[in-house]
Amino acid sequence: MTYEPPPPCTRPTIYFVGVTTQKSSIMKVFPRWAEILGIEAEIRGYDAVPNAPAEAYRTIVQHLRDDPLAMGALVTTHKINLLLATRDLIDELDPYARVCGEVSCLSKRDGRLIGHAKDPITSAAAWRAFVPRDHWLGGGEVLCLGAGGSAVAISVSVPEFERPGDRPRVIHFVNRSAPRLDHLRAVNDGIDTDIEFTYRVNADPAVNDEIMAGLPPGSLVINATGMGKDSPGSPLTDAGVFPDRGLVWELNYRGELAFLQQARRQAEARGLTIEDGWIYFVHGWSAVVSEVFGVELTPELFAEFDRAASALRPS
Repeated sequence: MTYEPPPPCTRPTIYFVGVTTQKSSIMKVFPRWAEILGIEAEIRGYDAVPNAPAEAYRTIVQHLRDDPLAMGALVTTHKINLLLATRDLIDELDPYARVCGEVSCLSKRDGRLIGHAKDPITSAAAWRAFVPRDHWLGGGEVLCLGAGGSAVAISVSVPEFERPGDRPRVIHFVNRSAPRLDHLRAVNDGIDTDIEFTYRVNADPAVNDEIMAGLPPGSLVINATGMGKDSPGSPLTDAGVFPDRGLVWELNYRGELAFLQQARRQAEARGLTIEDGWIYFVHGWSAVVSEVFGVELTPELFAEFDRAASALRPS
C-alpha cells in the first residue's frame, strides 16, 4: 500500500490524523475557532486505518515537518504507533509524551518539530467535569475497557489528583491484545501512586460483562476501545449490567455508540451518571489548537471555544 503525501498547503493549516476525520465535528468547529482567534487558517484530515503501516505515519510526519504552512496536527487513534514509527523525525518530546510513549499533538517552533501528549491534561479536565468531588470515598473502582492512548493518559493523570477522595482505589484495564497492556503496564510501573492497577487480556464481550458484574456500587466503566466509532459494536453484550449508582464514560461522541446506548437503556433502573466524549473532544482540540498556533488557552478563551463548538454539536 502506498501513501501519497497531501498536496502542499496554500495557507496555514492544522492537520487531523485519524480514521474518519471528515465525519468529525472539528471540520465545522475549527473555522469558527479560527475566526475567534483572528487567524487565516484551515484544517485538513489525514485518514489511516488503525495500526496502519509505518509508511503511512512517516508520510504525514515528513509532510508536517517539511511544509512551512503545515502548522501541526492533532493525532487520535494512532498516538502510540505514530511515535514508534517516526521518533527519528521528531526533534523534541514534552514530558508527558516521554512518559506515555505517545503523541497526540505535533507543533513547530523555530523550525523544530515537537511532539506533545496532551491527553493526560485533557482527560483530567474531562474527568473532573463529571466525576463528583470525593466520589471515590464510597469505594467504587474503575474498569477501563481498552488500553490505547486514552487509557494511558487516564492512568497517568488520575494519580496526580491531590485529594484522596478524588482518586479511585483500583483501576482495572482490559484489552483485546497483550502488547497495548504491556505498554500500559510499563508506563504505570514508573508512577508513584497509591492506586492499584490490574491488567487482563480479553476479547470476549461476555467476559467483560462478568468483570463488570464484579465491580462495587459507584464504580466507573469507560469505553476506551474505539468500538462504536472506529469499529462497530461494543466491548459489552446487551446482557451486561452496569454497577449500581455507577458512572459510565463513553470516550467517543460520534458513531453508532453502541456502548453508550447500552448504558442509556439502564440509566434509570441502575441510577447511572453517563458522560459521552463531547467535553473530552472540546478540551482535546482546544489544547492542541492553542499549542499549534501559539495561543494561551485562558479560561475565557476555552469558554468561548466551548460555546462556539456546542452551537455546532450534532444532535
